[in-house]
Formats: sequence, C-alpha cells, structure tokens
Amino acid sequence: MNSSDPHDPSGAPSGSLSLSARAMAARPAPYLEGLNPAQRAAVEALEGPVLMLAGAGTGKTRALTARIAHLLARAMARPNEILAVTFTNKAAREMKERVGRLTGGVVEGMPWMGTFHSISVKILRRHAELVGLKSNFTILDTDDQIRLLKQVIAAANIDEKRWPARQLAGLIDNWKNRAWGPEQVPSAEAGAFNHMGTELYAAYQARLLTLNACDFGDLLLHVVTIFQKHVDVLQQYQRWLRFILVDEYQDTNIAQYLWLRLLAAGHKNICCVGDDDQSIYGWRGAEVGNILRFEKDFPGAKVIRLEQNYRSTEHILSAASGLIAANAGRLGKTLWTEAKGGEKVRLIGHWDGEEEARWIGEEAEALQRGTRGMTPRSLNDQAILVRASHQMRAFEDRFL
Repeated sequence: MNSSDPHDPSGAPSGSLSLSARAMAARPAPYLEGLNPAQRAAVEALEGPVLMLAGAGTGKTRALTARIAHLLARAMARPNEILAVTFTNKAAREMKERVGRLTGGVVEGMPWMGTFHSISVKILRRHAELVGLKSNFTILDTDDQIRLLKQVIAAANIDEKRWPARQLAGLIDNWKNRAWGPEQVPSAEAGAFNHMGTELYAAYQARLLTLNACDFGDLLLHVVTIFQKHVDVLQQYQRWLRFILVDEYQDTNIAQYLWLRLLAAGHKNICCVGDDDQSIYGWRGAEVGNILRFEKDFPGAKVIRLEQNYRSTEHILSAASGLIAANAGRLGKTLWTEAKGGEKVRLIGHWDGEEEARWIGEEAEALQRGTRGMTPRSLNDQAILVRASHQMRAFEDRFL
C-alpha cells in the first residue's frame, strides 16, 4: 500500500475540507450548551497539551466528546486527523455513539477512534514487515499463548510443573507493558524464572515470528519499536494524526505512554483525560506516574480540573474526599456538588464474613418488608457488591 496516498481509506488526510465541515464551522454550537465553566474551558482549549483532571462523576466523557465535535465544527481537523483512544471496546463504542449524536454521520469517517490495541493493529498491518511479520499476521489469545509457552519451556528442558507457563506468560506480559523486548530487560529483572526468563522470552518471540503471529502485548510493543526505529514512519503518522485525545490516562502503562509521546512529539496537540485518584490497575502495568508527570513531559500544558460532581450527594463526596486527601502522590482536586445533604454514610464493622452476611441479609429482608421505617423495596431493586468472587460464599450460605 502506498502510505502517502491522499485517498487512503485507512485514515490519511484527503484534499480540502468538505462543504459539510465548512457548514458545521458556520453553525452555532449546540454541544456547548449545558457545559459548566470547567468543562467548557476543556472543550475550547484545542491547541497544545491539555490535562483534564476529571474526578468521578464530573462529566468527563461529555467534555471529551464535545471537544471532538468542537475540533470538527471549527474545521481545525478533518475526521480522519483525530486520534481518540480509550481502554475498552465498550468505552470506544460509547465514545463513537456520543460523537455520532453530536456530529451526525461524521463519526463514520473517524478511523482512528478506538482502543489502544485496535488502533495498533491498523498501524501494524500496514508496517508489519518492519518487525519481521507479514500483514496477515494472527493475534494469539491467552490459551494459544499458554500452549506456545509450554512448547518453549519443554524445548528448554525445564520442569513445567515447577515453572508453569502461566507464570512465564505473566512475566512476559509485564515486560511488554514496560516496552521491554528480550534484549531490553534490565539485568536486575533477568534473574526471573530461574535465571532463564529472558532466554525463554527471546525463544517465544522467535517462535511468534516463525508462526507470523503476535500476542496482545506485541501489538503496542511492535508499534513503539517501529516508531522508534523508523523516523519516516513516525513522522508520517505525526502529520496525519494532528489531534490526540486520550481517555482514562491514569490507566496507561509504559508502552502506551511511549506510544502516545512519540505520536504527540511533533505538534503536541494532545489532551489527556484522567484522574490520579482513580488509578487502580497497577497490578496490570498501569503507571500513575504518567499522569503525575504530564506537565513535565509537555511544558506549558494547561491543567483543567473538572470538580463538579453530578453523580453523588454531598455526604458521599465529603467522606470520599476526606479519605483520599491523605493519599501521597496526587495532583489534588476538590469535588463538590449542588446535590446538598442526602443520606449520611454509615460505617458498620463486623467480626467476620459470616456475621457480615447475616447483617446484610437482615437489612435486605427489612427493606423488602418495609420495616424499620423504610419504604418497601423488591429484592430485584437491591444489589450486593463484593471485591472478589470468593466473598460471595458467605452470602450464598446465608440466603440459602
């Protein structure tokens, strides 16, 4: 494929701005109606680096999608010049639906809106030969990955019962999240897996190339490698993708961070939306330091705090803010709401899971019957949330 073809359907810019884009630029902006001052400031700060620090329930998705609509309405970018990335397919679908409602059919011409992995697949299919793959490479799921790693472990005469393939898969995935190929793994980490981790990693990567395959971690790692080693390819995408928007930035790992920094290095038109207080995915490689050092990475960045909460009452916000204020390593913000008062937060302690299940069971029954001065509620209107599935056992025993 000729990557510089102006009619390239995969997202390269085409000729002049369309009549529909010019018409949008001339119209008033209904998508700005109802935005609070902070949201509006985030939408209208289109050029240069912007960090949107958005607390829980502060309307960040609305601000993000309105920002995309504003870019299009102001004719600052064509639909195929906007890169909008998020973490899950569900979030990507929601973003497309919202942008579609704001802009009409324009969203169909936005090929660079999706998850990090889906967009990386598009880039990698075009440049697969630069990392030793063919464009029709296959992507292994977890089961295929484990099967292949078992073969690699067996070939190295290692006891798979003592050193299981699933453990090696987690190790390699962690290295890929940190953008380390086999040769980049530091010596301090090389003692893993009985001092054979990096050798097995290299053997695994070699087998993947032979099979013309990659795993999910490779999708980002290969693209970062291409951008780092082939400046002409990187510059091509920097020209094409003129505005970058990132959702849930606090959940990015090192590979995703490098991916974004490389693409934004030319124009610096990057808007990252996130909340340093909601970073909970460190166990799968997320690096909260990415959001904490945004201003250092992009000097002169605008930091806009979305602090008006639309989801919770005053008491809930006060309790949450009081707890989180003690966190170390945060940029800081103060959530507030116009929903005054509300039911007070109750803190109830129990000796063990069985006592907790008994108490919650009694509460559910009282709520169902409408006793203790409560409005009767069907069991269908009640939910019990737990942190891990094993905690459900005590509740199941109680309800049986």
